[in-house]
Amino acid sequence: MCPTKKGKEAPVGSGSGGSEGVRGGGVEVEPAWMEEARSGGSLKTVDLNTGTNGWASPPGDVFNVRGPNYFPRRQKSPANPAYLLSPLGVDWLRSTGRLDDVLGRPDNLVAGALRRAQSRGESLKAFLLAVNLQVPGRDHHSAVFYFGSEEPLSPGSLLFRFVNGDDEFRNARFKIVNRIVRGPWIVRAAVGNYAACLLGRALQIRYVRGPNYLEIDVDIGSSALANAILHLALGYVTTVTIDMGFLVEAQAEEELPERLIGAVRIAHMEMGSAVPIGITESAMTTAAAASAGKHHHAKGGGRSLSKVKHVDKDGSVADEVRPNGAS
Repeated sequence: MCPTKKGKEAPVGSGSGGSEGVRGGGVEVEPAWMEEARSGGSLKTVDLNTGTNGWASPPGDVFNVRGPNYFPRRQKSPANPAYLLSPLGVDWLRSTGRLDDVLGRPDNLVAGALRRAQSRGESLKAFLLAVNLQVPGRDHHSAVFYFGSEEPLSPGSLLFRFVNGDDEFRNARFKIVNRIVRGPWIVRAAVGNYAACLLGRALQIRYVRGPNYLEIDVDIGSSALANAILHLALGYVTTVTIDMGFLVEAQAEEELPERLIGAVRIAHMEMGSAVPIGITESAMTTAAAASAGKHHHAKGGGRSLSKVKHVDKDGSVADEVRPNGAS
């Protein structure tokens, strides 16, 4: 989605790690609603290394992020293997129109699992975050990535500030990092072996803040360049395995090192496996949400992308994509 040259990848399994957060691949003990949610997505879970047409959870340290010495040295380092939120599932959906606020739909299985738990008086402080990549076309598609936590977000943390901040703050900070694990050269050339992109500065994003969730609806069609690259990649999707991580960009010394909200590996997905879903309920849910006081915002979009080069400690150069005019 973000056009870059080949950057330096983090070696698999590297990094010192840490005890805080959620390990890639799931936690050892988790509440029943999380297990139910993970089995409810339309894209099945598969083996990390051999699976096809499904998703898995790679360790966080396959991604390079801004490390403790980033500002004085522009040095990136392997991310903490532990995520801030647990990966809960992936939906690959098809509809006749754009799907907004999928977590607000009464038929959403991930949100439904949490609602049922809370109706029993369980998991009352749990939190969900969804990233909904909306792909326009004759048929609209949505790739929805779900993450969650049994406990509330830590007050004052960067993720807490992002979830509860305004759209200007969110657009300046929301970043995707992607890494091509396997794929043909044409996809690697267009997407880049490793890329990072501030989505809120390049694409139109709608943020939906519910009582216990934040959904980030990213309109890929709001950038002609991103739309063209993604459609090219989708033409080879059955031969591509890609890791995608999401994070809040650190822009101050005290916010380092960066931490991944969560990450998923999509393995050889089949376009035809998208589950058809109606938009009538979505439209009704959106209207009901607005009347109930939820916040729906649309910001960003339409700007061109430029590359910002960062020189790693070993002298290699990694490209980070930013919109023209952004620092």
